[in-house]
Amino acid sequence: MRILVAMEVHEEHVRWIEEAAQGHEVVYCPVKGLVSASVSEEELAKADVIIGNVVPAQLRHARRLRWLQLSSAGADAYCKDGVMPAGAALTNATGAFGLAIAEHMTALVFAMMKKLYRYYDNQKNADWHDEGQVESVYGKTVLVIGFGDLGRQFGKRMKAMGAHVVGMRRRSGDVPTEADEMGTMDKLDEYLAKADIVASCLPNTAETYHLYTKERFDAMKKGAYFINVGRGSNVVQDDLCAAVRSGHLAGAAVDVTEPEPLPADSPMWHTPGLYVTPHVSGGYHLQATHDNIVRIAAANLRHFLAGEALENVVDFATGYKK
Repeated sequence: MRILVAMEVHEEHVRWIEEAAQGHEVVYCPVKGLVSASVSEEELAKADVIIGNVVPAQLRHARRLRWLQLSSAGADAYCKDGVMPAGAALTNATGAFGLAIAEHMTALVFAMMKKLYRYYDNQKNADWHDEGQVESVYGKTVLVIGFGDLGRQFGKRMKAMGAHVVGMRRRSGDVPTEADEMGTMDKLDEYLAKADIVASCLPNTAETYHLYTKERFDAMKKGAYFINVGRGSNVVQDDLCAAVRSGHLAGAAVDVTEPEPLPADSPMWHTPGLYVTPHVSGGYHLQATHDNIVRIAAANLRHFLAGEALENVVDFATGYKK
């Protein structure tokens, strides 16, 4: 068995992977960041297992591949017809990013509600100016659209601070401890009208493409805040800019855009009250995330070599973890 590690790893990560490999050959590619573009065709052709996000188009060379473990939660690029070799399993790193992204989202909420962005701008101009009233999370209704790992972690934090948390999923089910209430996507507009904070954690699928249109932003409660850490393709960006510029939304913060990088001439950069970060809430920015990704890969490697069921198996039809 030849295991190709096409992700950035540290010394301790190597030890975890080698222990899980149980003597099978492990080959490491020099990689920086989440996506590896440097894997040779020769190495791909020899790999039975790949750990890491190789460029999807390169997988045509991985004819022996039996299983690909992604270092991302997003799997949509690998679910397209003809990308994965026939019969190969695909798993993702769901569960690794919740801590980092939920803390990023929480920071965005407070930066907007406490007007910290305004005060920072004032500081640069040496302007000692009281910006007036602020808001509290306590007592607010927080709608979390996409209540997977990211959504649950964010919901947990909002609930702990006294918010009423509503999670949204495709299908109905039990109410997890991180939420006070659960809704389904067919009633999205009803819930949007009640929410003070709308947080979107959705992947890129046919159903989520341009989900947030002018009509959706109009359906939101006046004075609500909008956060997107899912995919930029979920949002019609001109409509978001208009909703913030008109004052219908009190503010919006996005960590994902369409396209990425966001072009310099995009109105997103210059809309007052709309805040952009360059897809940095996840990735390896928090060391715990990087460690979690390798732990998930190592645990799945043990399962694979033992002939056991893999965790985080991706459904090719939906792009979600099954």
